[in-house]
Amino acid sequence: MQLDLFREIIVDNFAGGGGASCGMELATGQSVDVAINHDPAAIAMHKANHPETEHYNESVWDVDPVKVVKGRKVGLCWLSPDCTHFSKAKGGQPKKKEVRGLAWIAVRWAIAVRPRVIMLENVEEFKTWGPLDEDGYPIKDKSGKTFRSFVKALKALGYEVDFRELRACDYGAPTTRKRFFMIARCDGRPITWPEATHAEPGDINVQLGLKKPYRTAGEIIDWLIPAPSIFTRKRPLAKNTMIRINRGIEKFITRTNKPYIVNDKACFIQHYYTHQGSEVRGSGLDEPLATIPTANRFGLVTAFLTKYYGQGVGQSLNEPLHTIPTKDRFGLVTVSGQDYRITDIGMRMLQPHELFAAQGFPEEYIIDRDHEGKLYPKTQQVARVGNSVPPPFAEHLVRVNLPELCSEESKYRRLVAI
Repeated sequence: MQLDLFREIIVDNFAGGGGASCGMELATGQSVDVAINHDPAAIAMHKANHPETEHYNESVWDVDPVKVVKGRKVGLCWLSPDCTHFSKAKGGQPKKKEVRGLAWIAVRWAIAVRPRVIMLENVEEFKTWGPLDEDGYPIKDKSGKTFRSFVKALKALGYEVDFRELRACDYGAPTTRKRFFMIARCDGRPITWPEATHAEPGDINVQLGLKKPYRTAGEIIDWLIPAPSIFTRKRPLAKNTMIRINRGIEKFITRTNKPYIVNDKACFIQHYYTHQGSEVRGSGLDEPLATIPTANRFGLVTAFLTKYYGQGVGQSLNEPLHTIPTKDRFGLVTVSGQDYRITDIGMRMLQPHELFAAQGFPEEYIIDRDHEGKLYPKTQQVARVGNSVPPPFAEHLVRVNLPELCSEESKYRRLVAI
């Protein structure tokens, strides 16, 4: 392969399955030049989608930046170091110093090959990065100390540094995922943060046509996949699950003026996160999906509707509505003045391709097999999407900070156009 020593390259450290790489390709029209990850399965998925990229299946600490770039200048070095030992989702468990220290690889690249721009993505709690005690727990009165040292080190190397939190739904992904981003650059140009392209439907900018309304969970649902009845399962659902479904039916269907109706089904998303009690943990399909974890925690609940005429099989309109769900499995739903009764309730877990769509991946992105055609089980697909960077983040950040590398063409847009 002949190297172009005059073209700036893009390096994706901690590349994973390729969410950030996908976003950068959407911006530039080119595959990232280098992708590094220690996980063979992640590299295999990355290869399936970015075959033109140079792949390094190694620890980021074992990779020599000088040898990797081969004399080429680095326009952008992207880093998404493991976030699990910063995230509040890990709860009160001990943290690992080695994992929390992965972000220092940015300083190593800055010293070795001086990328013109460095971008780092992580969870919101990254700013609390500080030393741990002997048991692996953060020392509260030293919260943020290591983070501040990290920023100071980049500035000492001649980089301007800025950081803030962004939400994926503001840039066209149908998920509310919020992430911390840091941008460091040494070329004298200003650090730029992209303007939000989407907002709440009632926002004045949306009404004036200056922004688009938030994309919703309803857009990513594959309505061809059936939702089996919750009443006829071989293994009955747990009591608390039934209680949550009941409360969700009441909140999102029977007690709202605008239930989400698709093909004679009223629907909502149930969140199966670990939590205390049986409170409603769900959302309507007319809003972005909540943050996607590495294990599937989203179920689609559907209430099957038929026109209600107040007589015959079912419940009269002249008596109080029965508790939902009941043995008769119906309640009253009014849609645009038309009365319907619930004849059954179905539930299924969201599928990986729906979750990837919620994260903002193009429809053509390969998620179920590696570059050799080996199939991934659903659990691995879900884990990969839960760890992924929503591509719209990377696309918009690259477009406003490195417009000279960008293009309106990409293989994904060409496929959509065809």
